[in-house]
Amino acid sequence: MPVETAAPAAALSKDEVLRYSRHLIMPEVGMEGQLKLKSGKVLLIGAGGLGAPLGLYLAAAGVGRIGVVDFDVVDFTNLQRQVIHSTADVGRKKLDSAAESMAAINPNVQIDRHETALTSENALDILKDYDIVVDGTDNFPTRYLVNDACVLLGKPNVYGSIFRFEGQATVFAYQGGPCYRCLYPEPPPPGLVPSCAEGGVLGILPGLIGLIQATETVKLIIGKGEPLVGRLLLYDALAMRFRELKLRKNPDCPACGTDPTITGLIDYHQFCGVPQHEPAAAPGLSEWDIDPVEVKNWMDRGERFTLIDVREPHEYQICRIPGSTLIPLGELPARVHELNSADRIVAHCKSGVRSAKAVDFLRQAGFRKVRNLKGGILAWADRVDPSVPKY
Repeated sequence: MPVETAAPAAALSKDEVLRYSRHLIMPEVGMEGQLKLKSGKVLLIGAGGLGAPLGLYLAAAGVGRIGVVDFDVVDFTNLQRQVIHSTADVGRKKLDSAAESMAAINPNVQIDRHETALTSENALDILKDYDIVVDGTDNFPTRYLVNDACVLLGKPNVYGSIFRFEGQATVFAYQGGPCYRCLYPEPPPPGLVPSCAEGGVLGILPGLIGLIQATETVKLIIGKGEPLVGRLLLYDALAMRFRELKLRKNPDCPACGTDPTITGLIDYHQFCGVPQHEPAAAPGLSEWDIDPVEVKNWMDRGERFTLIDVREPHEYQICRIPGSTLIPLGELPARVHELNSADRIVAHCKSGVRSAKAVDFLRQAGFRKVRNLKGGILAWADRVDPSVPKY
């Protein structure tokens, strides 16, 4: 069954008939299906890795109204996978860049820009005007928020996620099918699952998963084919293999079960155990921090200390601080004896998070003169040596 939409558009213009001719000659789409697409209203949550192919292909397919929710700006690190943006767009709002690219492909599409973070306060108001919601987010609080809002409003949630070489996709909250909470009743402990910024992602991967989401969205609108309802599609790019898992609706699900307890949107950052905003940087340094400039001064004065790099070997190949010793955080417990002769120790990573964990471990192991390089090698590149590449 197709998603309920507004009354189909009366007709296609002569130019639209030519534009969509390869759809129109397919009996599964035809004029009827293309008019449904033209009347369709789809909301994309995010204009990043998954949102990029989604925006381009849904616009090209002729979905008449596409809303995009995003509040970020284009960064150089986005360009490896977010193909809706170009090098010239770095520093621009992703909403502006994405809307411009979508309009260039199809000027017949209405593009709604929602320049805001999706929150419990605004989600229901934003989602209510669309037929289908497509989740292109990369964090657990927003995924649970999108899920609960879709369940409450009766909107299909076309879900996708990516990490490193693996991706998954399904359709939640559609015609009695399971929702995101049926699959993941509880979020993982904070910090257990690294983000793409921490673990990386193959640049091509969001293209493939995003196109699966776009395909499911089009199928829902025209009411053809078998949607990914009750089926979780898993993709492994290294093995070039797809697998499928059956998903069952949980009758005790607090969101979509027979006796739901979630009747409104909650504080999802608190639910997932993560702060809504990064804590403001305290003035100065903590007791266990050291400023990159001070470390450089130690080097220049020839002071004795051991600088350990707790990143991974492949990161060490990208860039390094001269004189550092690579001891990945995961290997530190087994190699801590290598530091027994060190008088003073400074630990660093990419941004200071992993090295802070290293400092905590070393303190518990009995080391007292140990410091965390505040801001990591990124801060070193900013404040000491601009020739060090940032990643």
